[in-house]
Amino acid sequence: MREFTAVSLFCGAGGLDMGFERAGFRTIWANDFDKDACKTHQNWSKCEVVCGDISKIDMSSIPVSDVILGGFPCQGFSLSGPRKIDDSRNVLYKHYVKLVKQNKPAAFIGENVKGLLTMGNGEIVEAIISDFAACGYDMYYQLVNAKNYGVPQDRERVIIVGFRKDLNVDAFQLPEYNGKLYKLSDVLKDLPEPKPEEVCEAPFSSRYMSRNRKRGWDDVSYTIPAMAKQVTLHPGSPDMVKVDKDLWRFGDDGITRRLSWREAAVIQTFPKDMEFFGDLTSIYKQIGNAVPVRLAEFVANSIRPILEERI
Repeated sequence: MREFTAVSLFCGAGGLDMGFERAGFRTIWANDFDKDACKTHQNWSKCEVVCGDISKIDMSSIPVSDVILGGFPCQGFSLSGPRKIDDSRNVLYKHYVKLVKQNKPAAFIGENVKGLLTMGNGEIVEAIISDFAACGYDMYYQLVNAKNYGVPQDRERVIIVGFRKDLNVDAFQLPEYNGKLYKLSDVLKDLPEPKPEEVCEAPFSSRYMSRNRKRGWDDVSYTIPAMAKQVTLHPGSPDMVKVDKDLWRFGDDGITRRLSWREAAVIQTFPKDMEFFGDLTSIYKQIGNAVPVRLAEFVANSIRPILEERI
């Protein structure tokens, strides 16, 4: 199998990179601002991981690669919080655009939250697409749910793909997934009971108790969040009971607990023996911010045939 090289911006713990490596891409350089995430990435990968603010890194030092990967920071675009068009984190994609323009990879891949599509009445995503297109790329994007690609989790995300214009890719869409669909029992049943220090035990806020937070063994998980105290309940917990509008309580017939970080990680389709660095809050954050590995692998395998044929 032909090996393609990749450079990764805003790499985090490396879910996107890991998925692409499983599909035969080799990450040669990666960057993130989070020191714990960089250490996690360095622990499993062999690439050069440069930890620091991308705006302060000399772009000319970043190696040329076949593809560039990046889930640029999405907090300002998220539906779960205030969406600010002028949020400073929203302009970090500009550094991604700058690198694409400079290094001219055959293709690049971006991932972001569903809220990107509606922010500014759709003007933000169109501006992002326009900026990348101006670098000489044919642009495609689509909304996907990770649960339809072998990930045991409801997780809607926008996948953005650009192909350099000389490749003449006049249409692109992720093909239909024909693999196994996983539920919580498939990935959690063999995990041992977590240690107390592996589970967030922060108080449950009124926001947390405003809706159901538990799904059963035969279902997929709710979206794994980056905030530890918002992580949803283990499927073995008692069912929650609706008390009033926007008010729920925990059931009485058993022990209620959040998913441990290891459980959250396998739901994100990281390997069961994956090690993360940092304190518990940092580990949950790294996991929640990641692209599910299996979804990334599917995207990579969808792009690979085009690259094999045209470069």
